[in-house]
Amino acid sequence: MKLAIFDLDNTLIAGDSDCLWGEFLSEQGYIDSEAYQAGHERFYQEYVEGEMDIHEFLEFQLKVLADNDRGQLEAWRKTYIEEKIKPIMLPKAIELINDHRQQGHELLIITATNKFITEPIANEFNIDNLIACEPEIIDGEYTGKVVGTPSYAEGKVIRLNDWLKDVGQTFEESWFYSDSHNDIPLLNEVDHAIAVDADETLITEAKKQNWPVISLR
Repeated sequence: MKLAIFDLDNTLIAGDSDCLWGEFLSEQGYIDSEAYQAGHERFYQEYVEGEMDIHEFLEFQLKVLADNDRGQLEAWRKTYIEEKIKPIMLPKAIELINDHRQQGHELLIITATNKFITEPIANEFNIDNLIACEPEIIDGEYTGKVVGTPSYAEGKVIRLNDWLKDVGQTFEESWFYSDSHNDIPLLNEVDHAIAVDADETLITEAKKQNWPVISLR
Protein backbone atom coordinates (compact mmCIF):
# COMPACT_ATOMS: atom_id res chain seq x y z
CA MET A 1 0.00 0.00 0.00
CA LYS A 2 1.15 3.52 -0.83
CA LEU A 3 -0.32 5.54 2.01
CA ALA A 4 -0.59 9.32 2.42
CA ILE A 5 -1.32 10.24 6.05
CA PHE A 6 -2.48 13.68 7.14
CA ASP A 7 -2.77 15.29 10.53
CA LEU A 8 -5.89 17.45 10.66
CA ASP A 9 -5.71 20.45 12.97
CA ASN A 10 -3.49 23.28 11.73
CA THR A 11 -2.44 21.02 8.85
CA LEU A 12 -5.41 20.45 6.54
CA ILE A 13 -7.45 23.18 8.23
CA ALA A 14 -6.29 26.62 9.36
CA GLY A 15 -7.22 26.12 12.99
CA ASP A 16 -7.91 23.56 15.71
CA SER A 17 -11.21 21.72 15.31
CA ASP A 18 -11.56 21.00 19.02
CA CYS A 19 -10.88 24.62 20.04
CA LEU A 20 -13.43 25.74 17.46
CA TRP A 21 -16.01 23.24 18.73
CA GLY A 22 -15.66 24.72 22.22
CA GLU A 23 -15.82 28.23 20.78
CA PHE A 24 -18.99 27.34 18.88
CA LEU A 25 -20.67 25.78 21.92
CA SER A 26 -19.75 28.82 24.03
CA GLU A 27 -21.05 31.31 21.47
CA GLN A 28 -24.35 29.47 21.27
CA GLY A 29 -24.68 29.34 25.06
CA TYR A 30 -24.70 25.54 25.12
CA ILE A 31 -21.95 25.29 27.76
CA ASP A 32 -20.44 27.35 30.58
CA SER A 33 -18.11 29.33 28.34
CA GLU A 34 -15.91 30.76 31.10
CA ALA A 35 -15.17 27.38 32.68
CA TYR A 36 -14.66 25.70 29.32
CA GLN A 37 -12.32 28.40 28.08
CA ALA A 38 -10.18 28.27 31.21
CA GLY A 39 -9.86 24.49 30.97
CA HIS A 40 -9.13 24.50 27.29
CA GLU A 41 -6.44 27.16 27.55
CA ARG A 42 -4.63 25.05 30.15
CA PHE A 43 -4.77 21.89 28.06
CA TYR A 44 -3.75 23.71 24.89
CA GLN A 45 -0.69 25.18 26.59
CA GLU A 46 0.25 21.72 27.86
CA TYR A 47 -0.22 20.37 24.33
CA VAL A 48 2.08 23.04 22.88
CA GLU A 49 4.69 22.18 25.51
CA GLY A 50 4.31 18.44 24.86
CA GLU A 51 3.19 17.80 28.44
CA MET A 52 -0.54 17.15 28.03
CA ASP A 53 -2.11 14.16 29.79
CA ILE A 54 -4.29 12.87 26.96
CA HIS A 55 -6.59 10.90 29.27
CA GLU A 56 -7.26 13.94 31.46
CA PHE A 57 -7.84 16.04 28.37
CA LEU A 58 -10.28 13.54 26.86
CA GLU A 59 -12.28 13.43 30.10
CA PHE A 60 -12.62 17.21 29.78
CA GLN A 61 -13.24 17.18 26.03
CA LEU A 62 -15.84 14.41 26.00
CA LYS A 63 -17.91 15.66 28.94
CA VAL A 64 -20.16 17.69 26.64
CA LEU A 65 -20.97 14.50 24.72
CA ALA A 66 -22.04 12.74 27.91
CA ASP A 67 -24.08 15.72 29.11
CA ASN A 68 -26.25 16.04 26.00
CA ASP A 69 -28.59 13.94 23.87
CA ARG A 70 -26.87 12.45 20.82
CA GLY A 71 -29.47 13.81 18.41
CA GLN A 72 -29.01 17.31 19.81
CA LEU A 73 -25.23 17.00 19.59
CA GLU A 74 -25.42 15.97 15.94
CA ALA A 75 -27.66 18.95 15.14
CA TRP A 76 -25.16 21.27 16.81
CA ARG A 77 -22.31 19.61 14.93
CA LYS A 78 -23.94 20.17 11.56
CA THR A 79 -24.08 23.92 12.19
CA TYR A 80 -20.53 23.88 13.59
CA ILE A 81 -19.17 22.29 10.41
CA GLU A 82 -20.85 24.92 8.24
CA GLU A 83 -19.86 27.91 10.36
CA LYS A 84 -16.47 26.98 11.78
CA ILE A 85 -14.84 24.30 9.61
CA LYS A 86 -15.75 24.83 5.97
CA PRO A 87 -14.35 28.40 5.96
CA ILE A 88 -10.92 27.17 7.14
CA MET A 89 -10.49 24.16 4.86
CA LEU A 90 -7.29 25.08 3.04
CA PRO A 91 -7.43 25.08 -0.79
CA LYS A 92 -3.78 24.01 -0.97
CA ALA A 93 -4.57 21.11 1.36
CA ILE A 94 -7.34 20.00 -0.99
CA GLU A 95 -4.91 20.22 -3.92
CA LEU A 96 -2.35 18.13 -2.00
CA ILE A 97 -4.95 15.48 -1.13
CA ASN A 98 -6.12 15.35 -4.74
CA ASP A 99 -2.54 14.98 -5.97
CA HIS A 100 -2.07 11.89 -3.80
CA ARG A 101 -5.50 10.60 -4.81
CA GLN A 102 -4.69 10.94 -8.51
CA GLN A 103 -1.52 8.92 -7.96
CA GLY A 104 -3.65 6.10 -6.56
CA HIS A 105 -2.43 6.48 -2.99
CA GLU A 106 -4.59 5.41 -0.06
CA LEU A 107 -5.56 8.43 2.07
CA LEU A 108 -5.78 8.55 5.86
CA ILE A 109 -6.40 11.28 8.42
CA ILE A 110 -4.95 10.63 11.87
CA THR A 111 -5.80 13.04 14.67
CA ALA A 112 -5.85 13.33 18.45
CA THR A 113 -9.21 15.09 18.28
CA ASN A 114 -12.18 12.83 18.91
CA LYS A 115 -14.10 11.06 16.16
CA PHE A 116 -17.39 12.83 16.88
CA ILE A 117 -15.83 16.12 15.82
CA THR A 118 -13.52 14.87 13.09
CA GLU A 119 -15.52 12.27 11.18
CA PRO A 120 -17.64 14.83 9.28
CA ILE A 121 -14.50 16.87 8.58
CA ALA A 122 -12.81 13.85 7.01
CA ASN A 123 -15.98 13.42 4.93
CA GLU A 124 -15.68 17.03 3.72
CA PHE A 125 -12.20 16.17 2.42
CA ASN A 126 -13.61 12.97 0.84
CA ILE A 127 -11.23 10.85 2.91
CA ASP A 128 -12.78 7.57 4.05
CA ASN A 129 -10.02 6.43 6.41
CA LEU A 130 -9.91 8.16 9.80
CA ILE A 131 -8.04 7.34 12.98
CA ALA A 132 -9.20 9.51 15.89
CA CYS A 133 -9.82 9.19 19.61
CA GLU A 134 -12.91 6.99 19.95
CA PRO A 135 -15.69 8.18 22.29
CA GLU A 136 -17.51 5.34 24.03
CA ILE A 137 -21.16 4.79 23.06
CA ILE A 138 -23.52 2.69 25.19
CA ASP A 139 -27.19 2.24 24.28
CA GLY A 140 -26.79 4.82 21.52
CA GLU A 141 -25.50 7.62 23.75
CA TYR A 142 -22.02 8.92 24.55
CA THR A 143 -20.67 8.10 28.01
CA GLY A 144 -17.88 10.69 28.13
CA LYS A 145 -15.24 7.96 28.18
CA VAL A 146 -12.76 6.94 25.50
CA VAL A 147 -12.36 3.49 23.96
CA GLY A 148 -8.94 2.03 23.22
CA THR A 149 -5.62 3.82 22.73
CA PRO A 150 -5.88 7.59 22.17
CA SER A 151 -4.35 8.60 18.85
CA TYR A 152 -1.93 11.10 20.39
CA ALA A 153 1.88 11.22 20.19
CA GLU A 154 3.20 7.62 20.38
CA GLY A 155 -0.44 6.50 20.40
CA LYS A 156 -0.67 7.47 16.73
CA VAL A 157 1.98 4.88 15.90
CA ILE A 158 0.09 2.22 17.88
CA ARG A 159 -3.24 3.08 16.28
CA LEU A 160 -1.76 3.17 12.77
CA ASN A 161 -0.18 -0.26 13.23
CA ASP A 162 -3.50 -1.59 14.54
CA TRP A 163 -5.29 -0.13 11.52
CA LEU A 164 -2.80 -1.69 9.09
CA LYS A 165 -3.39 -5.08 10.73
CA ASP A 166 -7.15 -4.59 10.50
CA VAL A 167 -7.01 -3.84 6.77
CA GLY A 168 -4.38 -6.51 6.15
CA GLN A 169 -1.85 -4.13 4.62
CA THR A 170 1.74 -2.97 5.07
CA PHE A 171 3.59 0.10 3.81
CA GLU A 172 4.99 -0.01 0.32
CA GLU A 173 5.60 3.73 0.59
CA SER A 174 4.26 6.26 3.07
CA TRP A 175 3.93 10.00 3.64
CA PHE A 176 2.89 11.89 6.77
CA TYR A 177 2.06 15.61 6.89
CA SER A 178 1.89 17.33 10.29
CA ASP A 179 2.31 20.67 12.02
CA SER A 180 3.11 19.40 15.52
CA HIS A 181 6.17 18.16 17.38
CA ASN A 182 3.81 15.79 19.19
CA ASP A 183 3.73 13.83 15.90
CA ILE A 184 7.49 13.25 15.71
CA PRO A 185 7.07 9.57 16.75
CA LEU A 186 4.93 8.89 13.67
CA LEU A 187 6.96 11.15 11.41
CA ASN A 188 9.93 8.92 12.23
CA GLU A 189 8.02 5.85 11.04
CA VAL A 190 7.18 6.92 7.48
CA ASP A 191 9.23 7.11 4.28
CA HIS A 192 8.42 10.76 3.66
CA ALA A 193 7.95 13.04 6.69
CA ILE A 194 6.75 16.55 5.85
CA ALA A 195 6.41 19.41 8.33
CA VAL A 196 3.44 21.63 7.46
CA ASP A 197 3.12 25.14 8.93
CA ALA A 198 5.02 23.60 11.79
CA ASP A 199 5.72 24.68 15.35
CA GLU A 200 9.28 25.70 16.23
CA THR A 201 10.20 22.37 17.81
CA LEU A 202 9.11 20.44 14.73
CA ILE A 203 10.91 22.86 12.40
CA THR A 204 14.11 22.28 14.37
CA GLU A 205 13.64 18.50 14.13
CA ALA A 206 12.80 18.73 10.43
CA LYS A 207 16.00 20.64 9.69
CA LYS A 208 17.98 18.10 11.72
CA GLN A 209 16.49 15.16 9.78
CA ASN A 210 16.31 16.93 6.39
CA TRP A 211 12.51 16.69 6.25
CA PRO A 212 10.75 19.10 3.88
CA VAL A 213 9.10 22.10 5.54
CA ILE A 214 6.08 23.42 3.62
CA SER A 215 3.10 25.71 4.04
CA LEU A 216 -0.48 25.09 2.96
CA ARG A 217 -1.63 28.54 4.12
